[in-house]
Amino acid sequence: MYTPRLLILLLCCLGCTPKLTAQDHFHQISKAKDWKLEFSDPCTKNWEKNWFLDGELATIKNTKDGMFFSAGPENRNNAHHAVLWTKDSFSGDIKIEYDYTRTDSQVINVNILFIQATGKGDGEFAKDITQWNDYRKVPTMSKYWLNMNTIHISYAAFPMVNDDPNNDYLRVRRYPASNRETFDETEVTPAYFNTGLFQSGVTYHMTWIRHADKLYLQVSGNGEEKGYEWDLSGFDPITEGRIGLRHMFTRSARYKNFKVYTK
Repeated sequence: MYTPRLLILLLCCLGCTPKLTAQDHFHQISKAKDWKLEFSDPCTKNWEKNWFLDGELATIKNTKDGMFFSAGPENRNNAHHAVLWTKDSFSGDIKIEYDYTRTDSQVINVNILFIQATGKGDGEFAKDITQWNDYRKVPTMSKYWLNMNTIHISYAAFPMVNDDPNNDYLRVRRYPASNRETFDETEVTPAYFNTGLFQSGVTYHMTWIRHADKLYLQVSGNGEEKGYEWDLSGFDPITEGRIGLRHMFTRSARYKNFKVYTK
Protein backbone atom coordinates (compact mmCIF):
# COMPACT_ATOMS: atom_id res chain seq x y z
CA MET A 1 0.00 0.00 0.00
CA TYR A 2 1.34 3.42 -0.95
CA THR A 3 1.97 6.00 1.74
CA PRO A 4 0.71 9.54 0.98
CA ARG A 5 4.28 10.73 0.50
CA LEU A 6 5.14 7.93 -1.92
CA LEU A 7 1.91 8.51 -3.82
CA ILE A 8 2.78 12.18 -4.27
CA LEU A 9 6.24 11.25 -5.55
CA LEU A 10 4.76 8.75 -8.02
CA LEU A 11 2.24 11.29 -9.30
CA CYS A 12 4.99 13.86 -9.73
CA CYS A 13 7.17 11.40 -11.65
CA LEU A 14 4.30 10.54 -13.96
CA GLY A 15 4.24 14.18 -15.00
CA CYS A 16 7.99 14.32 -15.55
CA THR A 17 9.43 14.30 -19.05
CA PRO A 18 13.12 13.44 -19.45
CA LYS A 19 15.29 16.16 -20.90
CA LEU A 20 16.17 15.36 -24.51
CA THR A 21 19.84 15.27 -25.45
CA ALA A 22 21.42 16.64 -28.61
CA GLN A 23 21.40 13.08 -29.96
CA ASP A 24 17.68 12.74 -29.19
CA HIS A 25 16.91 15.95 -31.07
CA PHE A 26 19.11 14.85 -33.95
CA HIS A 27 17.46 11.45 -34.33
CA GLN A 28 13.96 12.92 -34.20
CA ILE A 29 14.74 15.33 -37.03
CA SER A 30 16.92 12.96 -39.05
CA LYS A 31 14.23 10.26 -39.17
CA ALA A 32 11.58 12.59 -40.59
CA LYS A 33 10.13 11.16 -43.80
CA ASP A 34 10.03 14.44 -45.74
CA TRP A 35 13.77 14.66 -46.43
CA LYS A 36 14.43 14.59 -50.18
CA LEU A 37 17.73 13.35 -51.59
CA GLU A 38 19.13 16.18 -53.77
CA PHE A 39 22.77 15.18 -54.27
CA SER A 40 24.61 11.87 -54.17
CA ASP A 41 28.27 11.35 -55.01
CA PRO A 42 30.05 8.07 -54.15
CA CYS A 43 33.29 10.05 -54.63
CA THR A 44 34.86 7.23 -56.63
CA LYS A 45 34.67 8.81 -60.11
CA ASN A 46 35.71 12.11 -61.69
CA TRP A 47 35.30 14.77 -58.98
CA GLU A 48 34.92 17.57 -61.51
CA LYS A 49 31.43 16.36 -62.42
CA ASN A 50 30.02 17.57 -59.09
CA TRP A 51 32.64 19.92 -57.58
CA PHE A 52 34.84 22.90 -58.39
CA LEU A 53 38.01 24.03 -56.66
CA ASP A 54 39.34 27.19 -55.04
CA GLY A 55 43.14 27.13 -54.92
CA GLU A 56 45.61 25.86 -57.48
CA LEU A 57 47.93 23.70 -55.36
CA ALA A 58 45.54 21.05 -54.09
CA THR A 59 45.72 17.35 -54.94
CA ILE A 60 42.44 15.53 -55.66
CA LYS A 61 42.25 11.87 -56.64
CA ASN A 62 39.23 9.60 -56.99
CA THR A 63 39.78 5.97 -55.98
CA LYS A 64 37.57 2.99 -55.14
CA ASP A 65 37.95 4.05 -51.49
CA GLY A 66 36.72 7.59 -52.09
CA MET A 67 37.96 11.05 -52.99
CA PHE A 68 41.38 11.96 -51.61
CA PHE A 69 41.64 15.71 -51.11
CA SER A 70 44.83 17.39 -49.95
CA ALA A 71 45.67 21.05 -49.58
CA GLY A 72 49.13 22.25 -50.52
CA PRO A 73 52.06 21.10 -48.37
CA GLU A 74 53.52 24.45 -47.32
CA ASN A 75 52.43 25.68 -43.89
CA ARG A 76 51.57 29.38 -43.47
CA ASN A 77 51.39 29.97 -47.25
CA ASN A 78 47.87 31.11 -48.19
CA ALA A 79 48.22 29.80 -51.73
CA HIS A 80 48.32 26.28 -50.24
CA HIS A 81 44.78 26.43 -48.80
CA ALA A 82 42.04 24.73 -50.84
CA VAL A 83 38.23 24.58 -50.96
CA LEU A 84 36.07 22.11 -52.87
CA TRP A 85 32.57 23.44 -53.65
CA THR A 86 29.48 21.63 -54.84
CA LYS A 87 28.34 22.85 -58.23
CA ASP A 88 24.78 22.55 -56.94
CA SER A 89 23.17 24.98 -54.53
CA PHE A 90 20.66 23.84 -51.89
CA SER A 91 17.64 25.60 -50.38
CA GLY A 92 15.67 24.99 -47.20
CA ASP A 93 16.56 22.80 -44.24
CA ILE A 94 19.51 20.61 -45.10
CA LYS A 95 21.05 17.28 -44.08
CA ILE A 96 24.58 16.41 -45.19
CA GLU A 97 26.23 13.05 -44.63
CA TYR A 98 29.48 11.45 -45.71
CA ASP A 99 32.29 9.14 -44.64
CA TYR A 100 35.37 11.05 -43.55
CA THR A 101 38.84 9.59 -43.11
CA ARG A 102 41.66 11.84 -42.02
CA THR A 103 44.77 11.01 -44.04
CA ASP A 104 47.25 13.40 -42.45
CA SER A 105 48.96 13.15 -39.07
CA GLN A 106 49.09 16.89 -38.43
CA VAL A 107 48.40 18.40 -35.00
CA ILE A 108 48.02 21.89 -36.48
CA ASN A 109 45.49 23.61 -38.76
CA VAL A 110 41.87 23.00 -39.58
CA ASN A 111 39.31 21.21 -41.74
CA ILE A 112 36.16 23.24 -42.41
CA LEU A 113 32.68 22.49 -43.70
CA PHE A 114 30.78 25.42 -45.22
CA ILE A 115 27.00 24.97 -45.19
CA GLN A 116 24.84 26.90 -47.68
CA ALA A 117 27.35 29.51 -48.76
CA THR A 118 26.60 32.52 -50.93
CA GLY A 119 28.39 35.79 -51.53
CA LYS A 120 27.26 38.59 -49.25
CA GLY A 121 25.73 40.26 -52.32
CA ASP A 122 27.39 43.67 -52.52
CA GLY A 123 30.06 45.03 -54.80
CA GLU A 124 32.02 42.31 -56.58
CA PHE A 125 30.85 39.63 -54.13
CA ALA A 126 27.70 38.41 -55.88
CA LYS A 127 25.49 35.84 -54.20
CA ASP A 128 26.58 33.31 -56.83
CA ILE A 129 30.17 32.67 -55.74
CA THR A 130 31.14 31.33 -59.17
CA GLN A 131 31.02 34.95 -60.38
CA TRP A 132 34.12 35.71 -58.29
CA ASN A 133 36.05 32.43 -58.48
CA ASP A 134 39.17 34.22 -59.74
CA TYR A 135 39.31 36.29 -56.55
CA ARG A 136 39.73 33.04 -54.60
CA LYS A 137 42.54 31.48 -56.65
CA VAL A 138 44.64 32.21 -53.60
CA PRO A 139 42.10 31.10 -50.97
CA THR A 140 43.13 33.35 -48.09
CA MET A 141 40.78 32.76 -45.18
CA SER A 142 39.69 36.39 -44.84
CA LYS A 143 38.26 36.32 -48.38
CA TYR A 144 35.63 33.93 -47.04
CA TRP A 145 34.77 35.30 -43.62
CA LEU A 146 34.55 38.88 -44.88
CA ASN A 147 32.61 38.21 -48.10
CA MET A 148 30.44 35.11 -47.68
CA ASN A 149 27.12 34.45 -46.05
CA THR A 150 27.47 30.92 -44.64
CA ILE A 151 27.84 28.60 -41.68
CA HIS A 152 31.42 27.52 -41.01
CA ILE A 153 32.29 24.46 -38.91
CA SER A 154 35.88 23.65 -37.93
CA TYR A 155 36.43 19.97 -37.15
CA ALA A 156 39.41 17.63 -36.98
CA ALA A 157 40.82 21.03 -36.05
CA PHE A 158 43.91 22.09 -34.12
CA PRO A 159 45.46 25.45 -33.21
CA MET A 160 47.98 26.72 -35.73
CA VAL A 161 50.66 26.43 -33.03
CA ASN A 162 50.29 23.12 -31.21
CA ASP A 163 52.13 19.90 -30.37
CA ASP A 164 49.39 18.05 -28.45
CA PRO A 165 47.62 15.43 -30.62
CA ASN A 166 44.63 15.46 -28.23
CA ASN A 167 44.11 19.23 -28.45
CA ASP A 168 41.44 19.17 -31.16
CA TYR A 169 38.23 21.20 -31.25
CA LEU A 170 34.85 21.66 -32.91
CA ARG A 171 33.80 25.27 -33.51
CA VAL A 172 30.94 26.89 -35.45
CA ARG A 173 31.01 30.36 -36.99
CA ARG A 174 28.44 32.44 -38.86
CA TYR A 175 29.83 34.60 -41.67
CA PRO A 176 30.26 37.35 -42.65
CA ALA A 177 32.20 39.37 -40.12
CA SER A 178 31.62 43.09 -40.37
CA ASN A 179 35.34 43.86 -40.65
CA ARG A 180 38.78 42.37 -40.04
CA GLU A 181 38.62 43.15 -36.32
CA THR A 182 35.37 41.28 -35.66
CA PHE A 183 36.21 37.71 -36.69
CA ASP A 184 35.81 36.43 -33.12
CA GLU A 185 32.25 37.78 -33.07
CA THR A 186 31.28 35.22 -35.73
CA GLU A 187 31.56 32.34 -33.23
CA VAL A 188 28.44 30.37 -32.37
CA THR A 189 28.80 28.84 -28.91
CA PRO A 190 29.55 26.34 -27.54
CA ALA A 191 32.92 25.15 -28.80
CA TYR A 192 33.90 21.57 -27.96
CA PHE A 193 37.48 20.61 -27.10
CA ASN A 194 39.41 17.35 -26.83
CA THR A 195 36.68 15.40 -28.62
CA GLY A 196 38.73 12.21 -29.03
CA LEU A 197 37.38 11.98 -32.59
CA PHE A 198 38.90 12.17 -36.06
CA GLN A 199 41.89 9.94 -35.45
CA SER A 200 44.16 9.62 -38.47
CA GLY A 201 43.31 6.63 -40.66
CA VAL A 202 39.94 5.97 -38.98
CA THR A 203 36.71 6.36 -40.98
CA TYR A 204 33.90 8.31 -39.35
CA HIS A 205 30.34 8.64 -40.63
CA MET A 206 29.33 12.26 -40.21
CA THR A 207 25.82 13.67 -40.46
CA TRP A 208 25.12 17.40 -40.24
CA ILE A 209 21.63 18.87 -40.04
CA ARG A 210 20.76 22.54 -40.28
CA HIS A 211 17.10 22.60 -39.25
CA ALA A 212 15.51 26.05 -38.78
CA ASP A 213 17.79 27.82 -36.28
CA LYS A 214 19.52 24.69 -34.97
CA LEU A 215 22.63 22.90 -36.18
CA TYR A 216 23.34 19.28 -35.29
CA LEU A 217 26.29 16.94 -35.83
CA GLN A 218 26.26 13.19 -35.30
CA VAL A 219 29.57 11.31 -35.59
CA SER A 220 30.00 7.54 -35.46
CA GLY A 221 33.20 5.57 -35.85
CA ASN A 222 36.01 3.84 -34.00
CA GLY A 223 33.43 2.15 -31.78
CA GLU A 224 31.76 5.31 -30.51
CA GLU A 225 28.96 7.71 -31.37
CA LYS A 226 28.74 11.35 -30.31
CA GLY A 227 26.28 14.17 -30.94
CA TYR A 228 26.58 17.95 -30.83
CA GLU A 229 24.12 20.84 -31.08
CA TRP A 230 24.34 24.60 -31.69
CA ASP A 231 21.73 27.36 -31.50
CA LEU A 232 21.85 29.73 -34.49
CA SER A 233 18.93 31.90 -33.41
CA GLY A 234 21.18 34.86 -32.57
CA PHE A 235 22.10 35.23 -36.25
CA ASP A 236 20.20 35.93 -39.45
CA PRO A 237 18.84 32.69 -40.95
CA ILE A 238 20.65 30.79 -43.68
CA THR A 239 18.29 29.56 -46.40
CA GLU A 240 20.32 28.60 -49.47
CA GLY A 241 23.76 28.10 -50.93
CA ARG A 242 26.56 25.71 -51.82
CA ILE A 243 28.45 23.26 -49.63
CA GLY A 244 32.22 23.63 -49.32
CA LEU A 245 35.03 21.46 -47.96
CA ARG A 246 38.01 23.56 -46.88
CA HIS A 247 41.44 22.21 -45.98
CA MET A 248 43.96 24.59 -44.55
CA PHE A 249 47.54 24.19 -45.80
CA THR A 250 49.07 20.77 -44.92
CA ARG A 251 45.72 19.05 -44.24
CA SER A 252 44.27 16.09 -46.14
CA ALA A 253 41.37 13.61 -45.94
CA ARG A 254 39.34 11.11 -47.90
CA TYR A 255 35.59 11.50 -48.52
CA LYS A 256 33.08 8.87 -49.63
CA ASN A 257 29.31 8.51 -50.13
CA PHE A 258 28.57 12.24 -49.97
CA LYS A 259 24.81 12.88 -49.81
CA VAL A 260 22.69 15.99 -49.37
CA TYR A 261 19.00 16.03 -48.44
CA THR A 262 16.67 19.03 -48.19
CA LYS A 263 13.13 19.76 -47.11
